[in-house]
Amino acid sequence: MVALVALLGLLAGRYVGTLALGFADDLEDTRAEARAAFGRALRTVPIPAWPPAAELATAAVVTLVAWRAGLPYVYFALAGTALAIIDWRTSRLPDVITLSSYPILALTLLPTGELPRALLGAAALAAVYGVLWFVRPAAMGLGDVKLAGLIGMATAALGWPAWVLAAVAGQLLGALYAVGLLVAGRANRDTHFPLGPFMLLGALAALCLDP
Repeated sequence: MVALVALLGLLAGRYVGTLALGFADDLEDTRAEARAAFGRALRTVPIPAWPPAAELATAAVVTLVAWRAGLPYVYFALAGTALAIIDWRTSRLPDVITLSSYPILALTLLPTGELPRALLGAAALAAVYGVLWFVRPAAMGLGDVKLAGLIGMATAALGWPAWVLAAVAGQLLGALYAVGLLVAGRANRDTHFPLGPFMLLGALAALCLDP
């Protein structure tokens, strides 16, 4: 089963990579951009490109999540990988992926029987990030707040310890990266960098380390 999931993740990674490349860092007509990005992804032949970075990353994330958390979390792994790549490239978290993932993730979590707690976790983590955004709007964007709700939904379904780990780990990893940039002289206190990938890495840790 693990080998099959890894193979499917590798093939899905071709679509994830193609979709991610369809989003730019600044575009006025986001609807046209989204239509073009999804259209290109749907026309993609699932043969790994070279170098197969997106394919290998997607396969690794999907396999780990399916193995440790279960198949209901595979969609979150796919959407999270796409969002991490897009945010790292463009410093954007497209609503067309983030917001549409809420009902899809809710449906995939329905068989777990933990959907009420998942929805509560989504609201709680979005509220936490909403407060952080309100206090320091220059430090993060509203896209991070929307992503936080998605992460809260996925991790709370496993339990509150996983939710707490995801919330703390995302901030900690982002802070460590910022400190590393400062020490290396590649940034100052006003330098901005995408927080989404670190939030998603924290979520991955929570899904994989949950007992």
